[in-house]
Amino acid sequence: MTRENWKTREEMEADERRTLAPFAQKSGDSRGRKFPEPRHAYRTEFQRDRARIIHSRAFRRLEYKTQVFLNGTGDHLRTRLTHSIEVASISRTIARALALNEDLAEAIALAHDLGHSPFGHSGEEMLAECMREYGGFEHNRQSLRVVELLESTYPNFSGLNLTFEVREGLQKHQAFYDPPAEVAQVSTLRQTGHKLEACATREKYSCPSLEAQITNLADEVTYYSHDLDDSVDFEILDSSQLEQTEVWRQSHAAVLKRYPAAREPELHKLIIRDIIDVQVRDVIEASGDSIARSNVQSADEVRRQATPLIRYSEQLLNANRELRRFLYENVYYHPRVARVNRRACEMLRNVFETYLRAPDLLGEAATKRIESEGLHRTICDYIAGMTDRYLLEEFGRIAERGTGILPVG
Repeated sequence: MTRENWKTREEMEADERRTLAPFAQKSGDSRGRKFPEPRHAYRTEFQRDRARIIHSRAFRRLEYKTQVFLNGTGDHLRTRLTHSIEVASISRTIARALALNEDLAEAIALAHDLGHSPFGHSGEEMLAECMREYGGFEHNRQSLRVVELLESTYPNFSGLNLTFEVREGLQKHQAFYDPPAEVAQVSTLRQTGHKLEACATREKYSCPSLEAQITNLADEVTYYSHDLDDSVDFEILDSSQLEQTEVWRQSHAAVLKRYPAAREPELHKLIIRDIIDVQVRDVIEASGDSIARSNVQSADEVRRQATPLIRYSEQLLNANRELRRFLYENVYYHPRVARVNRRACEMLRNVFETYLRAPDLLGEAATKRIESEGLHRTICDYIAGMTDRYLLEEFGRIAERGTGILPVG
């Protein structure tokens, strides 16, 4: 095998500079990691991040965490893991079309739900209630805690030590800040041997990278489409209900125009595919227009924009708002969904309260964090990391021990 048959990291970084848009986030321009590490010979920084996320325990546990329908209630229903993979796929498609960094978009997408609690959004609401007077709970913030603190893989630091750009992409509903200059420059300077000038200034900005913005919308596109798909498979939505939404009506008509003989069960799968395609096309075209109008010429100029540049068209934005209301009214609070989730969440609450009374039931690693993180936050971290089935098993073990927990009917 000759030397020209493989690429070094430096050559991959050069390819990014040559082929990606000027406003893309290049891996060679990363602001670095909190704990400096030597760079890899054959992988860019964002490729390394993607691998660290995939190999993490938190990522593997997503296989047994609920998306909408309680994990285990159907072999073909989405879980947090399949949802994350679908978000990554759509993120790459949009990033490639806009000449942005696919590796960064994919890494953010794969990590965006690492902090999600068991039992989906119902479980998140219950944990937030348990933590109401102790800092609350929100799964995006928890994803950051997972990659910065809770994963334990490396001997010299806690967490996965991901790049600033991936961690930036996991922040939602929070102010964004550039890292201190010494953190931003330390990896590059140590590689080049330049003297490091200490500077602790931080710049506040409104938007993350375009790659992070893509993942945010790809998350919406994914759950709009697959929650409809799973709801039809779970038989809680029928054709008359679905026709109430503009998104479904338009794709239904488009599919029948192309495939006049299409019938169920294939028909609704074709409609879901068309919905995804329409959404992705719309995001690419509307975002391309907004980027061109902004005239941004660098990733940092993107960050200084007042509003995100990755967006839907106004028409699809309004249609998606209608679809979101429809899903809440007809799916997320449907009795067949809500009843099961409510019982599971009562189990979560009881396990939380039991740990408050008997913290010795926590695992050894979690117990060590009580002094630094506080009992409530330590319990929250521990439960948020559980899979659905592990929490159900733990509820059963606690009940067998007779620790005073109330039964859930």
